[in-house]
Amino acid sequence: MHPAPVADERFDVVVVGGGSAGCVLAARLAEKRSRRVLLLEAGPSSSTRDVASLEASVPGHPLNWGYEAELARGVHAVLPRGRVLGGSSAINGAYFVRATRDDLDGWGVPGLSYDEALPFYVRSECDLDVGSSTGHGADGPIPVRRPAGALIAPTTEPFLAAAAALGFPDEPDKNAGGPPGAGLVPSNAVDGLRISAADAYLRERPPNLVVRTDTPVVGIELDRLRAVGVRTASGTVEAGEVVLTAGALATPRLLMEAGIGPGDVLREAGIRVRHDLPVGQGFSDHPAVFLPFRPHETAEPHPHAVTAQVALHLDSGADPAGDLELLLFSRPFTPGGPLHVMCALQRPERSGLLTLDRTEHRYLRTEADRRRLRAAVRIAADLLRAGLGTRIEPEGFVLGNDARLDGWIRDHLTSSSHLSGTTAIGPVCDPELRVRGTQALRVVDTSVFPAVPRRGPAASAIMLGERAAALRWDA
Repeated sequence: MHPAPVADERFDVVVVGGGSAGCVLAARLAEKRSRRVLLLEAGPSSSTRDVASLEASVPGHPLNWGYEAELARGVHAVLPRGRVLGGSSAINGAYFVRATRDDLDGWGVPGLSYDEALPFYVRSECDLDVGSSTGHGADGPIPVRRPAGALIAPTTEPFLAAAAALGFPDEPDKNAGGPPGAGLVPSNAVDGLRISAADAYLRERPPNLVVRTDTPVVGIELDRLRAVGVRTASGTVEAGEVVLTAGALATPRLLMEAGIGPGDVLREAGIRVRHDLPVGQGFSDHPAVFLPFRPHETAEPHPHAVTAQVALHLDSGADPAGDLELLLFSRPFTPGGPLHVMCALQRPERSGLLTLDRTEHRYLRTEADRRRLRAAVRIAADLLRAGLGTRIEPEGFVLGNDARLDGWIRDHLTSSSHLSGTTAIGPVCDPELRVRGTQALRVVDTSVFPAVPRRGPAASAIMLGERAAALRWDA
């Protein structure tokens, strides 16, 4: 049992949300022993560490928030987000790839360019393959591995061979900042165990760091526009500074419930407008479809093998950094089912809208986005023909016709659940991650990224926690 917060408690920093960035930030801030840090997590401390299992990402699992969203008009989905200490890093596929130089430099955020962010990626990792070579870390809390030997899935080499046969370049290290290509995916898994941010950063807790699980935060306490604490079901905790790290879906809603957000949205909900900011507006996420196939190589992967361990990143014709991702899933979603290639658009339009009661991704509203996702599906079909396996769908007459393929994509549309930008640096937060117009209130999670990175954001969320801890803090 974790002791319940009581009204006379006070901490220098309260971190709201024990996900990827929150665990990192709380642990790093507590390295200053005179600073009292409280980390609050709504979910339990248990997790599913078997990296071969994605069971907890299925809607309805108790470690999964399962947020409802509308991906496109009339296309609904449930977004898996970790409801557990470690957040989504405790339930995901352990994909651990950095953002590209074009992402970080393109955002134009002081202190978060590629060269400025690189030391914080390095600080977070212990790269067990590359070690302390240039641009990689050997002493950080997160172990990073690429599949090798018996842990290479039977379909991985055929995927790489098919990509080479089609003329796509190799990308031997997807964390080296080089041009996109086909290569093994770095992961934060060792010997079949997923190493979450909680596993890596919270194993040893100094006495000045208090971690409470099963403790949802229901509100932010404000004195005018200064954060002075948070409310939980058990009471109020006073804070010298409040940091929201609840994720790109929950963080903006906590702000809006406190009266910080778009005035029209708040007034419609009957909430007093304390500060009008475009919270929840213009977010982005990776739209995706899964192309099912029967592999030519039918052996089972090793029980410790990561499921999604090889990917092709490529330029659709307008983005040399690689705006398409083809990610091979080497295990079926259900026993006896097909394998899949996930086809994802990695630099979509930033048009999402999040309010207090709905999440609208507004995917594929432009012809440019539709064209690029079509291209990803067709290239995946080419990989299958080049030796990976036999396509189950879409049929050829669908694949070759833009209108029919758009219909198939719509019927199979899903999300990578990499939502970013709901409290973006620029319109909502400043480069120091402070919520504009407020005091003692910051956001440190993927909601501050101006756009979703071209690679899955798990490693970048960890980097952000490291970067945030290095900022100036009053306490």
